[in-house]
Amino acid sequence: MALTSINPFTQALAEQFGEHDEAQVEQALVAAASAAETWATTPIAERTTLLSALAARLRADADQLAALITREMGKLQGEARAEIDKCAWVCDYYAERAAEFLADEPIASDAPRSLVAYQPLGPWLAIMPWNFPFWQVFRCAAPALAAGNPVLLKHASNVPGCALAIERLFAQVGAPDGLFQTLLIAGERAEAVVADSRVRGVSLTGSEAAGRRAAAAAGGHLKPSVLELGGSDAFVVLADAEVERAASTAAKARFLNGGQSCIAAKRFIVVPEVADAFIDAFRDAAEALRPGDPMAPETTLPPMARRDLRDQLDAQVQASIAGGAHRLTGGAPLDRQGWFYAPTVLDHCAPGMPTYDEELFGPVAAIIRARDEADALRIANDSRFGLGGSVWSADPERGETFARRMECGCAFVNEMVKSDPRLPFGGIKASGYGRELGLLGLRAFVNAKTVWTARSG
Repeated sequence: MALTSINPFTQALAEQFGEHDEAQVEQALVAAASAAETWATTPIAERTTLLSALAARLRADADQLAALITREMGKLQGEARAEIDKCAWVCDYYAERAAEFLADEPIASDAPRSLVAYQPLGPWLAIMPWNFPFWQVFRCAAPALAAGNPVLLKHASNVPGCALAIERLFAQVGAPDGLFQTLLIAGERAEAVVADSRVRGVSLTGSEAAGRRAAAAAGGHLKPSVLELGGSDAFVVLADAEVERAASTAAKARFLNGGQSCIAAKRFIVVPEVADAFIDAFRDAAEALRPGDPMAPETTLPPMARRDLRDQLDAQVQASIAGGAHRLTGGAPLDRQGWFYAPTVLDHCAPGMPTYDEELFGPVAAIIRARDEADALRIANDSRFGLGGSVWSADPERGETFARRMECGCAFVNEMVKSDPRLPFGGIKASGYGRELGLLGLRAFVNAKTVWTARSG
């Protein structure tokens, strides 16, 4: 089976890559196991030097890497460049902090000396999605490598060029053989890699269904896993919110990356005092988006990554309208070159509609009207997902109180949800478990070993 790269804007075949056969996968596993033995004992200063070199290489090649992202999954060129810059940032962050995060932690006990030592586990399999084809990989790889673990990448099948480009970056900065390798395999072959004894853990970013399969495979072999899955993030606008700023940020939070983001705001929950003003401003912002060539600076709405994803999104929209949602703007694919879907705002979304119950992975926003602030919190938590959430209030203390009660892994007050190398990132409920980034993100890749030492004699 060939892995195919198709340009979402031109709809032309960009490239095809042959799938790795069993012998090639076995060779990669042998190399990863060998690299694990040496990388685990490599001084942290040398590991972090490699990360710094990667950051420099990413910045030097940013334009061509960003262009590759746009060709393979359609991201706006400016957003693709920002993605590469963020990858460099996470490499720099762990280069600067890994020694501190991995230092032995003395613990007082009945022993003369007792401590926690943070030691690598061995090769990790990273199963990564197409929507942020560089960032998702580096968000996992930077802390895993800093902690002393090799990484095997099974990337989404529609971005094989990005997967191989990342592998080349490691070779260009002199990474040891086997430290970072790409496996060009179909999704159904990933479970066999998880089962291999040389793989010690799994990190997956993707759909709820993919996460369930990976978790079951890892659990069946008693291996740790970190899952960052889907999201249907609530964006709550309270009565005292600054409406214009909230609406402007809401448009960015919903339509960034063409709405194809797990942490994008998707359910916009408004109380009566501000509902009409917010909805009018939000609809105007959606209608101002300009579809076009994602390489062109004037374009503000990219195509969706694949036709099947666009068709699935349209089916969710039509079912919601049939169920009683009010179409304020958009609501259909655009009749033009590229897999475009019109920026869409649906009002009066309610339980039983896909726009209320399901994740919307594209440029569609669901407006849900709450009776009051307490009802807004109830609605925010009325989801099987729990990745992120945002609340808007002129009173930061009021906003933080509300944010603390939101059932999610990341809650933001007067800002859109975003990932930051300095802060732990991840979800609860059907949005997964475990944490990436920050101190906790690195600690996910290690054995926290108790060492207890008594005097001899």
